[in-house]
Order: sequence, then C-alpha cells, then structure tokens
Amino acid sequence: MFLMDEGFFLFVIPALVFAMYAQARVSAAYAKASRLLARSRLTGAQLARRLLDELGLVGVTVQRVDHHLGDHYDPVRRAVRLSPAVHDRPSLAALGIAAHEVGHALQHHCGYAPLAVRQSFLPVARLGSGAAWPLFLVGLLMGADTGVLLMNLAIVLFGGAVLFHLVTLPVEYNASSRAMTVLLDRGYLGRDEVSTTREVLNAAALTYLAAAAAALANLARMLLLRQRRS
Repeated sequence: MFLMDEGFFLFVIPALVFAMYAQARVSAAYAKASRLLARSRLTGAQLARRLLDELGLVGVTVQRVDHHLGDHYDPVRRAVRLSPAVHDRPSLAALGIAAHEVGHALQHHCGYAPLAVRQSFLPVARLGSGAAWPLFLVGLLMGADTGVLLMNLAIVLFGGAVLFHLVTLPVEYNASSRAMTVLLDRGYLGRDEVSTTREVLNAAALTYLAAAAAALANLARMLLLRQRRS
C-alpha cells in the first residue's frame, strides 16, 4: 500500500516528528517573548520604521497584515509586512521579528545573492510543491514507459522545491544575524533582553530547517519508489 511504503517510515515520519518539535519550540519561545515588554517600548512597526530610516531604506514601507504570524518582506513591492501582534505590540517577540524582516529588506538592498536565488526559484517551487506528487502518483499507476517518464518529471519538479527550501536556510539565518546586529549596535536591546530575543529568532529558523528536512524526506521517498519501479 502506497501510504505504508518503506520510504514513509524511513524518511517522512522522522521529518514530521522534527517538524512538530520545531513548531513546539517556536510556539514556546514566541509565547514567552510576547509576554515581555521591551525596555524601549517601541512596537514592531515603530522599530521597523526607525531601522529602515536609519539604514537608508526610506523607500521600504511598513504594513500591517491581518493574520497571525504572517510577517514577511515583499521584495517586489518593497514592503515589510507585520502581523497584528508584531505590528502593534512593544514585546521582545515583536522587536525580534520586526528586525528580522528588516534584515530581509537590508539583504535586498545589498544584493544578497541567496535572496535573489530564492526568489528565482519561487515559481518552480510552487509548481513542484503542488504538481509533483499528483504527477508522481499517476506515473506510479501507469504502464512502465509512460509511468517512469511521469515519475522522473515529478522528481525533477519536486527537486526545484527542495532547492528552494535549501537556499531559504542561509537567507533566514542571515536575516536573523543582521537583525541581532542592528538591534545591539543601535541600542534597541538591553543585555538582559538579548537571550530571549535570540531564542525567538533561533526557534523560527528551526522551522525553516524542518521544512527543508521534510522536503528532502519526500524527495528521498520519491527516489526510493522510483527505484523499486525500475
């Protein structure tokens, strides 16, 4: 039975366990840091605007988005978008996340190569994530020649999604590193606030590592099923 194949137990289940652990870490770190008010009393939106102005990124806007943990930087529209809890609150979690998104804006401004590579892979990743498994399953059920061809095509498509997840890792870790640097260098964090803020950013980065592990696990499962078909 497909759902009970060896690759599912060898690769996918460990990746799922790791993903649950990462989600638990980020939830705990975010909840803890959300309860602690920053000494600066700046909201995430206020901090983001100040950092952008100080870094010379005056053309980047700060926008509020109405969904939880929807924080991101849009390089096309040059906008830092913050969820309500980050945009409106002066917590350590809000400051860390807002500074992280400013870190992405700074990457864009400086021409950080992995960010450009990630953006170029985005259309392929979307196509691969959505179409690869249905295409692979059709190939698994079809005759030898056509089935193998479809399975190979699905593997190539999903490989693009895997590359997207892998190149995301240095992008996210670098944004967090930039965030901590600007927060400390410009005096927006006290020494006693550093560990809690860094804990939030490290936990968030762990979720990207879990996503990459899940993508690799599914690719390994595809390759194992394809090998058995041969």
